[in-house]
Amino acid sequence: MQVWARFDEVDVFGLAAQLSYFFILSLFPFLIFLLNLIPYLPINMDLILATLGDFAPEQVIRLITTNLESLTIQNGGLLSLSIIGTLWAASNGVNAITRAFNYAYRINTDRSFIVARLVAMILTIGMILIIILALLLPLFGRMIGTYLFSWVGFADSFLAIWGTLRWVVSSFIFFIVLLFLYKLAPNRRLRFTEVIWGTAFATFAWQLVSWGFSFYVNNLANYSTTYGSLGTIIILLIWFYLFGIIVITGGILNATLLDRKSA
Repeated sequence: MQVWARFDEVDVFGLAAQLSYFFILSLFPFLIFLLNLIPYLPINMDLILATLGDFAPEQVIRLITTNLESLTIQNGGLLSLSIIGTLWAASNGVNAITRAFNYAYRINTDRSFIVARLVAMILTIGMILIIILALLLPLFGRMIGTYLFSWVGFADSFLAIWGTLRWVVSSFIFFIVLLFLYKLAPNRRLRFTEVIWGTAFATFAWQLVSWGFSFYVNNLANYSTTYGSLGTIIILLIWFYLFGIIVITGGILNATLLDRKSA
């Protein structure tokens, strides 16, 4: 009951709408940034799209792939612009998440605009680094697994198992990113154990909701008929909106459990 009361207090749906807008603005600058960073990392865009494809509807993946194909790779100026665009747009989203979490924990903040923006950018940089590290985990996990299984002559069997368990790896990546977000975003010192339940809820709920939404979009809905050429953008916007609701709800769950523990 406390969760639902705080759910209304935080204005989850309004803040989720803000997040979906900021996520739309930051998505392509961030992908451009990754695209230009790839030559310096042992990953490729196919790995990133495959990881994203475990969650996103097919139309969203096609939209991203189509737009990325038209971009210039290994362009220093483009990399610099993408970094600036990513930091500015994504920091708006992080700032909105921070406000939502502070509302959930009932924290009154009196930060100035400059301080709030700097904190949001620092958190954004931290989250980008966490995402990059998380994207490296499947690569190194596969390399280590292949190496260990090759000792007993089962390298091919491991690769088959790895392919079937890819969604587990994607869920683990998502869990890591959310875990750090729930710990670092609120203006309050929190331990990992104090945010793990909200992280687990958001990870499971996002898997379930994203799968259901993808199934609905891919098999039942036809947004192109209603919205024309904007259909895919509407799908992406709704997908981000659902994501925002789930992430904020996870923060509310963490705050409620912490208050109940402190009482």
